[in-house]
Amino acid sequence: MHGTKRAGEKDGASRALAFDLVVLLGLVALFVASLCLGSVETTPAEVLRILAAGPGDGSTAAQVIWQIRLPRAIEAVLLGGALSLSGFLLQTFFANPIADPFVLGVSSGAKLVVAVVMIVVLGTGHIMSPAASVGAAFAGSLLTMGFVLLISRRVRTQSTLIVAGVMVGYICSAATNFLVAFADDQSIVNLDNWSRGSFSGATWPDVAFIAVCVLAMDAAVFALSKPLGAYQLGEPYAQSVGVNVSGLRLLIVTVSSLLSACVAAFAGPVSFVGIAAPHLAKRGVRSSRPLYVTPACLLTGAAFCCGCDLVARTLFSPVELSVSAVTAVFGAPTVIALMLRGRSR
Repeated sequence: MHGTKRAGEKDGASRALAFDLVVLLGLVALFVASLCLGSVETTPAEVLRILAAGPGDGSTAAQVIWQIRLPRAIEAVLLGGALSLSGFLLQTFFANPIADPFVLGVSSGAKLVVAVVMIVVLGTGHIMSPAASVGAAFAGSLLTMGFVLLISRRVRTQSTLIVAGVMVGYICSAATNFLVAFADDQSIVNLDNWSRGSFSGATWPDVAFIAVCVLAMDAAVFALSKPLGAYQLGEPYAQSVGVNVSGLRLLIVTVSSLLSACVAAFAGPVSFVGIAAPHLAKRGVRSSRPLYVTPACLLTGAAFCCGCDLVARTLFSPVELSVSAVTAVFGAPTVIALMLRGRSR
């Protein structure tokens, strides 16, 4: 029996590793395409030459790659992985396959607090720093998540909880629109550009800040893989194997809120990545074990956002689409197809 179990675990690990390698290759291809394609087209060989030469090259292609495309592509990869992991944590926490920061209103709550700080606190002529943006978005995420948790204690069905989260999102959006009515023109433009969801305008200081925050939270999710696996089997089982359930729940809420806050602060609300990417990852590794799903989620979310950003930037160039619109176009049908396939099985 032990031999059969070990063989099954070995097959699961091999399957997960194979899926991760395939997604990683796809991510590398999309990343290279993001550096090559655009108004100034370059070949992969020229991109490698420019990257090897460093940012000191004064050519137009080098400036476009180093100052615009490379930080934008890195930001899309980091924030895409963050959204996917945040969605996976929330789906595990609520035991609901369609829970994610966008659906539960967490992104809308983050937007509301960012709007309050941008319009009411700072006012005209002030620009929010990256730390202030993440802090405001994190506060909004936590407040919204806390409210959803209060609702979850009163409702009996997960579908009611999702509806409540959607309603919370509408309330936050309405409050944000109320604030916009009294804002100056520059604040309205800044908030409107931010709320569309986009990876444009990424700078190297932004990328450095995002990398520190997101990579630390990614490491925390990896460290939680074992207790998360026990939590998936039910709170009584998790307690029986020594998991501090209340502490784990607090960590899940905090880490997922920080991940979604980073995305909301730098890219605005991005929809469906937190739902679609975890589903694709679970389907790819054919398992729900966090030890296998976590790296798959990270890579799948990164590849998904990198590809959607490439489409948003190049499909109707020079007109740029909202990345949230592109993720919805690809993410919503993906989720529907996976759910229908799972129901038929």
